[in-house]
Amino acid sequence: MLDVCLLGTGGMMPMPKRWLTSLMLRCGGSNILIDCGEGTQIAMKEVGWSPKPIDIMCFTHYHADHISGLPGMLLSMGNSDRTEPVVMIGPKGLFNVVRSLRSIAPELPFELRFIELDQNTEEYRIGPYVISCYKVNHNIPCYGYSVTVPRKGLFDAASAKEQDIPLKFWNRLQHGETVKDPETGRTYKPEMVMGPERRGLKVTYATDSRPCDNIRRAACGADLFICEGMYGEPGMEEKARGYKHMTMYEAAEMAKAADPAPKEMWFTHYSPSMLNPRQYLDEVKKIFPNVRCGKDGLQRELVYED
Repeated sequence: MLDVCLLGTGGMMPMPKRWLTSLMLRCGGSNILIDCGEGTQIAMKEVGWSPKPIDIMCFTHYHADHISGLPGMLLSMGNSDRTEPVVMIGPKGLFNVVRSLRSIAPELPFELRFIELDQNTEEYRIGPYVISCYKVNHNIPCYGYSVTVPRKGLFDAASAKEQDIPLKFWNRLQHGETVKDPETGRTYKPEMVMGPERRGLKVTYATDSRPCDNIRRAACGADLFICEGMYGEPGMEEKARGYKHMTMYEAAEMAKAADPAPKEMWFTHYSPSMLNPRQYLDEVKKIFPNVRCGKDGLQRELVYED
C-alpha cells in the first residue's frame, strides 16, 4: 500500500487557499517528501500527517517556491524527537543550498545525508522505495521523480515441500534471506521458492519543465502521474515556452503518449493567475480522459492489484 497526499499545488507564490508545491508519500512507516515550498508544514498539519517519519526528501530544483519551507520543516522534525538520518536528493549543489538555508536551523538531532544528481537518469533503492530520478527541461537544473514500491513474487509452498525445505526457514526465504541449515549444511536461496516479482505501485511526479521524453517515459505504466499544469487559459503557449513551463494540454499529451498510459493523472503547480483550473478540464479530457485538477490536501491510497 502507498499513501499519496498532494500538500500544495501552487506555483511562484502562495495563495489564500493554495500552498506552494509539495507532495508526500508514505509506505510501511517511511515517508518521502518531494519539494518543500512555503507553507508545507501548515498543509501537512491540515491533513493530519506528521513530519517525524520523513526519511527522504527529494527536490526538483532550487527555486524558492520548491524549497523555501525547508528550514522550518527541519526544525519541526527536530522538535518531534527525530534522531534517525534523513536522505536528501536533488540536483548538483544540494549540499550548498541546504547549508545556506540551515543558517537559521543550525542544530539538528539527526544527520543529513546528501545525494546530488548530475546524470540524465539515476536510480536509488532506499527503504521500501525505488526512486528513479530523471532530468527535465527547465531554465535551471531540474529533476522529476518516479517512486515505486516493488512487490515480491508469491511464495511457492508446494515447491518448498518438494525440496524438503524445513518450515522454520520459510519466513526468512520469503523476506529475501539466504539460509544455511546448521544441522544438514544445506543452503536455501529465495529463488528456490519465490515466483517472479509482481507488479508494484508507481507514482510519477514532474513539475517546472517543458514537455520532454524523460517525463513521458517516466509516466509509462504509473498508477498516478502528477504533473505541472501551469497554464490552462487559451493563448498561454508562448509564455509557457518562454518560462520553461507547460500548459495543461501539453501535459495531457504526454500522458496520452506514454505506453502503457498512466492509470490516472493529477495536475499541480498552477500559475497564481489561474484561480479556477477546473474550468479548463473538459477540454483537457478530450486529450487524456482520466485526469483531474489536484488541490491542496488531495489524497489517494494506492493498493496492489490482486
